[in-house]
Order: sequence, then C-alpha cells, then structure tokens
Amino acid sequence: MPKPSPKKFCVNKVRTYIEGSSQDIKVPFEKLTLSNDETLLLYTVKGQSDDPRQMPKIRENWQSKEASANRFKVKKTQLDYAKEGKVTKEMEYVAIRESYKYGNEMAFTPDDVKNAISRGVAVIPANINHPEAEPMIIGTDFSVKVNANIGASSLSSNFDEEISKLHKSLEFGADTVMDLSTGIKDLTSLREAILRASPVPIGTVPVYEALDRAHGDINALTWDLFKQTVIDQARQGVDYFTIHAGLVSSLLPHAARRILGIVSRGGSIMANCMVRRDEENMAYTHFDELLEICHDYDVALSLGDGLRPGCLQDACDKAQYGELETIGKLASRCYDAGVQCFIEGPGHVPLDRVEENQRVQEKFCHHAPFYTLGPLVTDIAPGYDHITSAIGGSLIASYGTAMLCYVTPSEHLALPTPDDVKTGLITYKLAAHAADLAKNLPGAILRDNAMARARAEFRWHDQFALSLDPDHAYEVWKSQMPDECETRGHQPSYCSMCGPRFCPIRLNRFLQEKYGVK
Repeated sequence: MPKPSPKKFCVNKVRTYIEGSSQDIKVPFEKLTLSNDETLLLYTVKGQSDDPRQMPKIRENWQSKEASANRFKVKKTQLDYAKEGKVTKEMEYVAIRESYKYGNEMAFTPDDVKNAISRGVAVIPANINHPEAEPMIIGTDFSVKVNANIGASSLSSNFDEEISKLHKSLEFGADTVMDLSTGIKDLTSLREAILRASPVPIGTVPVYEALDRAHGDINALTWDLFKQTVIDQARQGVDYFTIHAGLVSSLLPHAARRILGIVSRGGSIMANCMVRRDEENMAYTHFDELLEICHDYDVALSLGDGLRPGCLQDACDKAQYGELETIGKLASRCYDAGVQCFIEGPGHVPLDRVEENQRVQEKFCHHAPFYTLGPLVTDIAPGYDHITSAIGGSLIASYGTAMLCYVTPSEHLALPTPDDVKTGLITYKLAAHAADLAKNLPGAILRDNAMARARAEFRWHDQFALSLDPDHAYEVWKSQMPDECETRGHQPSYCSMCGPRFCPIRLNRFLQEKYGVK
C-alpha cells in the first residue's frame, strides 16, 4: 500500500483571544488566514496550553467558594445566580464564545445567556473543582454541541489509549467528553488525568463506578455506595452526571414487552437492582439527596433515558415516553433546587417520528435542553451507524435538540478506537453545523461561503484549510492529480473528476464574461 504523500500545503492558523470585561476573561479562537488575505475566526476546544497533559486553571478564582473536606463547594450555582439576575464570568465567557464562533461581534450578550439559564432552557456545566474547564453552553438558542464518549473497559483499551482518545476528541472539536470507563483497576486516577487535561466539561455515569466498587455484584450495590461514588466524583471535578432516575418500577412491564428491552447499560443496572430487591429505583427514591450533592459542587444533571429504544420497533412506546414524563417532573425539581439539568433522549427512532420526539420532550420537560444519541433512523448498518445516526441527529438538532452524542463506526460492535473517535466526531460536527445553518444562527454560513469562493477561484489549499479535516481533503485531492500540480508554482484550475477540458467551474467563467459578472 503506497504511503500518503507528504503534506505540501500549510494552514495559516494561529491562536488568538477575545477579551472580556476583566483581564481573566480571555476566550481562545483560531484565526485562519486564507491565501487571498481573507480571515475567519474558528471555534476551538483545544484549550489554552500547548501542553496537552495539563490545562491552566482559568476559573480558579472566578466564584466565591468554601473549603470542604475534599476540595471546594460553591455557595451558589450558575442557576442560582441567573435566577437572581446576576451575570457571572462564566456567562460572559459563554456569550463571547457563542458570538464569535461564527464571526459575529456579540451576537449574544451576557444577559442573553443569563436569561436562558434562569429559564432552565440552557446550562453551563462547570464544576467548581474543574477550574481547567472553559465555560460552554448547551441550549436550543445557541450552537448545537457534540459530545464524545470515551472509556476503557476490562476487555479493551488502557490508560494511555484513553488519554489519547481525549486528545483526539479535542483535536476534532468535542464540546464535552463523557468518561464511561469500567472494569479497570484505577478508575479514579484515570479520571483525574482526564479532568486535569480537559478544557471541556467531563461527564460520567456514576453507577458504573459504583458497580465496580461492588465488585460487579448487584446485590452489593447499595444506595450508600452509590451516593459515596457520586460525592467522590463531584469532589474530583466531574461537570455533569448521567443519572437514570426516571426509570421507575411501573415502567418495567412495558420494557419487558419490547424486542430489545433495556439497552442502556446504566438503565439495566438500575432495573436489575429494582427487580432483584423488589424496590423502587434508588436514584428516584433518593433524588433530593442527589440534588444536594450536585448543588454543592454545581454539577449539572443529565437525566438519563434508561429506557431509550434500541431498535425502531421499540421506539416511541409507553416505556420511552413514560420515562420521559417522569424525567420532566424530576427536571422541575432540579430547577427548584438550583441545579442545572438537561434531558437525554433516544436512541433508535424512525425518520418520520424524529420531530415528534423533540416536541414530546419539550412538552414534558418544559424546554430543558435535549441531548440525544443520534437518533439512529435504521437498524441495518453495523459499522456505518455514525451515518445512520447523523441523519437523525442533524434533523432533531434542526428542530431544537441542543447537544448530540456522537456515534462511531464501532457502535453495536466494539469499543471505539482513536480513529473511530475521529470519524464519529467529524461526522457529528457536520451534523451539528448543518443544524446551525437550518436554525439560521448569526454567521453560521460564513465558513461555507468562504469555501464556495475558494472553489470558484480554484484556491485548493484554502479549500483544504476550511475543511473539518484538512489533511484528509488534501490526500483525496492529491491522490489523483498529476505530480507536477504542486511543482509548477500555481494551483491547477481543475480536479480529476472533470479534468481541464470539461470543468464546469471554468466554463462558468464564460457566463460571467458574457453577462458582465465580476
């Protein structure tokens, strides 16, 4: 197999900062300069350090805090401040970040951010003990975000590979990362390394570690063990927890009638406890205690869909929508307690029922941010489920879903590799951007227009630079072009699809000359 040709183009991209009202608010962007001197600001999640092992603690002194037995607690959460009408530094940071993401000077004001949070329709996941995290916002009014799942298991991956997956996630634009590690010896140290190296919010599913602490024995998974796991992770700095508290016992008979039953790992653990002990869901029963913990550290709750459908035939049934209705009531309790929350969604859903899922969620959950896995719109594509899910993901995001959980080519088959992480993220960043365009976000089309102009003018290297994956775009182009294309001192005015004689873009120039278009 021939080796890829060495890269002969250079992306002129430098880190730059937009400053806020105080010196400690500096929002990083990447300034891209094209060959015609056109410039664009590009959103970045790579952080403010060239050392990928350690990020600066940019939020270390932003909030009033009090020492606890282990690290710090907050006096007030972002939601508390927003309800009081106070703009925090996190809110100002987010306003700058969202405004300049697509190159528009203050398209969003700090008050816009504050008002969205105060209504419970947006969240800023930012644990007081994760000061390295650069504030970001999840909400319908803002750009669609993408989460990347990483995590070791007892059968695959290791410490170094998971850190590599984190760096790959940041390189290709993950807005948040969930660490779903299970079954390894030192989960705490792995998560500590991930948190200290991550400028994006980190989420977990605490019941995974709780079951590990119980040595895999469901009978030993008690509320006290689960609660202590939640406390330990909050103290460590985890920004949001997926808790499957809406999976109540009355819904289990409906799940039993499905083809695939319960496909959520966290949901199945909770259901297993309930069935074996003939008890209600411990997270539902002790929900107020969970709220106290989350408020102490300003951890956002991602209310998990333990009954998400695992195939099209199971979609939109009593189990799924019954859990969603319960989750909506829990979301109201979160809001009253000053705890930020968002809502997890499906799963596998037929294309013609994707919008229905968004509207039902809005009805039951009072427009709290929706966070969906896809949805996957067909069941027959193992190895290609990043595509089946991106179809549903772009559609539901255009209807109002705030964050998409990426799906990789390994879905249903294996633990994702670093290359799978890259493929899943690029696929989902495209889906999210397509939704931003459909939502007519200010400036969302600027990069697309720059690409169109570069194509019209045969500025190939600018086209690569504007791509989500410049190296791949270059390799595809170069693989079928004559070698002399880059040795003659100029970029060719054709590609290998049509060649120089039949290139429609070249022919379009005759039209422009005829009708006096410049």
